[in-house]
Amino acid sequence: MRIPVPEEVLPASELGRVHCVGIGGAGISAIARIMARRGVPVSGSDDHDTPFLPALRELGVACHLGYAAEHVADADTLVVTTAAREDNPEVLEARRRGLRVLPRSAGLAAVMAGSRVLAVAGTHGKTTTTGLLTSALLAAGLDPSYAVGGVLTATGRNADAGADDLFVAEADESDGAFLVYRPHAAIVTNVEADHLDNWGTEEAYHQAFSDFAATIDRDGFLVCVVDDPGAADLARQAREQGLEVVTVGESTEADLRVHDLVLDGSTSRCRVSRDGTDLGDLTLRIPGRHYVLDAVAALAMGLRLGCAFDALVAGLSGFTGTGRRMELKGEAGGVRVYDSYAHHPVEIRGDLEAARALAGEGRVVAAFQPHLVSRTRIFGTAMGEELGAADEVVVLDVYVAREEPDPSVTGRLVADAVPLPAGRVAYVDDLGAATRELAGRARPGDLVITLGAGDVTTVGPEVLALLAAAGGA
Repeated sequence: MRIPVPEEVLPASELGRVHCVGIGGAGISAIARIMARRGVPVSGSDDHDTPFLPALRELGVACHLGYAAEHVADADTLVVTTAAREDNPEVLEARRRGLRVLPRSAGLAAVMAGSRVLAVAGTHGKTTTTGLLTSALLAAGLDPSYAVGGVLTATGRNADAGADDLFVAEADESDGAFLVYRPHAAIVTNVEADHLDNWGTEEAYHQAFSDFAATIDRDGFLVCVVDDPGAADLARQAREQGLEVVTVGESTEADLRVHDLVLDGSTSRCRVSRDGTDLGDLTLRIPGRHYVLDAVAALAMGLRLGCAFDALVAGLSGFTGTGRRMELKGEAGGVRVYDSYAHHPVEIRGDLEAARALAGEGRVVAAFQPHLVSRTRIFGTAMGEELGAADEVVVLDVYVAREEPDPSVTGRLVADAVPLPAGRVAYVDDLGAATRELAGRARPGDLVITLGAGDVTTVGPEVLALLAAAGGA
């Protein structure tokens, strides 16, 4: 559902009683949690239970399952997920009564009002980088508010209200939400075309990031990972427009540079220098080159804010991840099972590289569920090609989400592009079949990974249950 952002976004304290449509999602639940922690009366509804709801209920937030006009009750303001349908009864009721109706982006802007916003944007890596930055700042003695697109393992929450004036926010470009936030400073991890169902063209998508950089405070700054061509181009543009830019990466052109990168099982190590001066070592408890670059971007922002290198590194080193980002689900029968939100070819490549490092001598057995018809139409072949980095692959049908199905665009498009022998690639059309395929293909020493932004996340625990039932627990 498209809801316009009002010309003036009121602070959350002036919104009255707030009802959140889609409160079970990562973004809306974060807004609701911060509102509740600040004393704003808030309730919400979702069409199904999610892992974010128990923590909200503990704060006294009424979370309804299912949508109904009566749930709006005496609300003054609705905050609505982009996934809501046009005929949502709660939105229709709010409009009938003339209530204030805000999109998710404006709801987040309302809770950020009066804060120095540190926004984390990029096609890939936003959630992990937001989590890394939050962990680093907390270790450096700061107490920021934060809103992350996944649960931080360290805190068990995806959002909280801190005592400082800093607000760390994941800035989502998918629907243009990040153009609303007016940050003091921002990180851009990479810029590579995605969400073309909204932006239409690759050029429009890149222009959105240029527009985002133009919203940063003129006395603020931008951190860009210049190993990525799109982010490097954005850094160049921003500097030409007079914005302070800090660049990071393995590139010799980077201000904060990564040296001697080593991926060793579940850890990653490197040295970091700034303008040619060695700063010290960084060791992460998460695997993968892309996560190292995310961490160094967070380090660069913390250093620019005046935090000590050692304190920031301690926070980064203690970071153990966020939900659905190379998340270990368990082990049974000598098989480890991981889950990842990867849904774009670049993300698939990065997470399979990390999975390979984790697997050691074992094989990588991957299941992938394409997300969105439009994304699969554009990137399906590239998705399949990247999945060829695994040893065995199971591809599911498209998770349709907010779009209508297209019989000509299915998971078969992805499966047919996987460059592995036919016997090592399976195409299935339901979660149960995917579970059975994975459990049947996996053997002791292997690593199983489920990839995708849809409900494929439920498959991992079922695979573990099958393996355990087979006598491998």
